[in-house]
Amino acid sequence: MKIYIKDINQYFGKEIELQAWVENVRDLQYVQFVVLRDGTGKIQMTVEKNEENKELNEIVTSLTLESTIKVNGNVLENEKVKLNGMEIIPSSIEVTSLSLAEYPIDIRDISKSERETRLDNRFLDLRKDKNALIFKVQTTMENAMREYWVNNDYIEIHSPKISGASAESGAEVFKLDYFGTEACLSQSPQLYKQMAMSAGFNKVFEIGQVFRAENSHTSYHAAEITMIDSEISWVNDVEDVMSEQENWIKHFMKVVKEKHEEELKQVYNVEINDVVDIPRITFEEAKNIIKEKYKYESQKMDDFERKEEELICNYAKENFGSDFVFVTKYPFSARPFYHMVDEDGLTKSYDLLYKGLEVTTGAQREHRYEILKKQIIEKGIEPETLDFYLDFFKYGCPPHGGFGFGLGRILMQMFEIDNIREVTYVYRGPNRLNP
Repeated sequence: MKIYIKDINQYFGKEIELQAWVENVRDLQYVQFVVLRDGTGKIQMTVEKNEENKELNEIVTSLTLESTIKVNGNVLENEKVKLNGMEIIPSSIEVTSLSLAEYPIDIRDISKSERETRLDNRFLDLRKDKNALIFKVQTTMENAMREYWVNNDYIEIHSPKISGASAESGAEVFKLDYFGTEACLSQSPQLYKQMAMSAGFNKVFEIGQVFRAENSHTSYHAAEITMIDSEISWVNDVEDVMSEQENWIKHFMKVVKEKHEEELKQVYNVEINDVVDIPRITFEEAKNIIKEKYKYESQKMDDFERKEEELICNYAKENFGSDFVFVTKYPFSARPFYHMVDEDGLTKSYDLLYKGLEVTTGAQREHRYEILKKQIIEKGIEPETLDFYLDFFKYGCPPHGGFGFGLGRILMQMFEIDNIREVTYVYRGPNRLNP
């Protein structure tokens, strides 16, 4: 049975076999100390220097940091040991892989290495507990998201990532040759989520990759993104979509807080606040608040600048005690063709902002064939290019809506990390295609 360091306190006084990385070596005059880690925890290995341990001493002296070893030894409880009050006394040590002695990044303090160098050597960068925690939290979060959906009768779909049409009017796409026909990498599962509504699936979700060929070098854009999407049928209004997303957020944030709150405080000095009822503010109201309260006026008339997102989140925190805020009723000029438009010419759509950054766009969709076709034309798109999509609405389609949620962005804001590259397992952007 494989033994991990996190469980090793169950084996005091017993002989065990342990496999781990070498994190640190202190080779002193009379004793050797080796800090071992395996991704679940750390333990000190102690080897006295004497004739009986000569072979073990020689192995420890030859060790380089980040090598891997297999140790057989006795686990002892020792309150004098600062690292978790225990140690392992080895009877045998086998070096399973010996690391080079020089490293491309500073493995003792990764903050001393340039970000791009760390990303070049991401496999080393991710070995640090601080970085591994991001992906442990991500795992908990995605599992809790799925738990909510499965418990509420959602169906999981896997939409194609090679498409003959773009889901986002005007957005840049990665084009490719598809057996002699021009195709593109999917920017969103949107069209296929709506197909599921037409197919009678009622409620669906998907967690998958999408691709954006935007030559953007901001701290919160990427060319390949993990998107979390959901769509539900039989909605009466966009409020039904917001309410469902709010319930979902409250669930997964509660689970993350319960499991990781202590680690997040200790390692990142951040707190996960309870999710209170999320305030709704219209786009026009938000613009006025930003102008009047914060004396800031944007050049963007139909959308937000990054600074405005930060300011309206400050307002939501100050007035509602909420880290989240829904901004609703965006102008049609800033929205895709499939968003439903109300009697005032505004979309039945919203953005969800979290701690100063947009993490979601959602909407009630236009499900009426003739109106949808008209909106496609208004966006300057030839309806013929979307014939397959328009077919979804010719034979009855329930009123529906949904949202797309950026995984990297919520992790950025949760951990209060300033760049999406740090919370992405392997980042893709305009200047990065490797590793």
